[in-house]
Amino acid sequence: MERSKYDDKIFFDKYSKMARSVYGLQGAGEWEIFRSMLPRFDNKRVLDLGCGFGWHCKYASENKASEVIGIDLSEKMLEQAKKINSDKAIKYIKSSIEEVKFKNEYFDVVISSLACHYVKDFDKVCKNVYAMLKKNGDFIFSVEHPVFTAYGSQQWHTDEKGNKLHWPVDNYFYEGIRESNFLGECVTKYHKTLTTYINDLLKCGFVIKEIIEPTPTNKMLNEVEDMKDELRRPMMLLISAKK
Repeated sequence: MERSKYDDKIFFDKYSKMARSVYGLQGAGEWEIFRSMLPRFDNKRVLDLGCGFGWHCKYASENKASEVIGIDLSEKMLEQAKKINSDKAIKYIKSSIEEVKFKNEYFDVVISSLACHYVKDFDKVCKNVYAMLKKNGDFIFSVEHPVFTAYGSQQWHTDEKGNKLHWPVDNYFYEGIRESNFLGECVTKYHKTLTTYINDLLKCGFVIKEIIEPTPTNKMLNEVEDMKDELRRPMMLLISAKK
């Protein structure tokens, strides 16, 4: 099993200081939209792929899920999840997203937040999720938008004074590894086109219910410096699909 970048102490310490790490779901700008796409969790079995600190697991448990399993490749992530988001209904397991295995038709809901762009083979993930879901089960996930990942650097092009000129988009149809600058560290991600995300789901038999490219709320636009720049290009892609 490969090692997670999030187990590097320096990188993990930086990640731990992000708003979404400190404040949980309320610190995630896309949370309100993502939440609106989720089904009811009452008496349902829920799987969280790439659970991180376990915020979504705790939300599912608090909303009456009967069983919640969070998987993550990072030992440090799971240690923190067990510390701050433990619950009798939640179980955390170390596993990569690609290799996770459970009984067929075991889960009612599978969720994933900003994790599948670390996965090389999304088609394999779709097939596994489809097998693990019960009939009419839901798969809701968010990823970094293909426009955001295409060029690779994930940095604005600026002039000599540091003014943001434009967001670079290049090599869009060349899928695969991108070395991006995230929190001042080099992080490996996998760029996929919008076509790949949609068609991999459809080929497995999923029905796509909703696709959203979230924008900042008015509150964020008014209160967070430089947030208006987030209206210049999409950063995230949210998809809801049903078996």
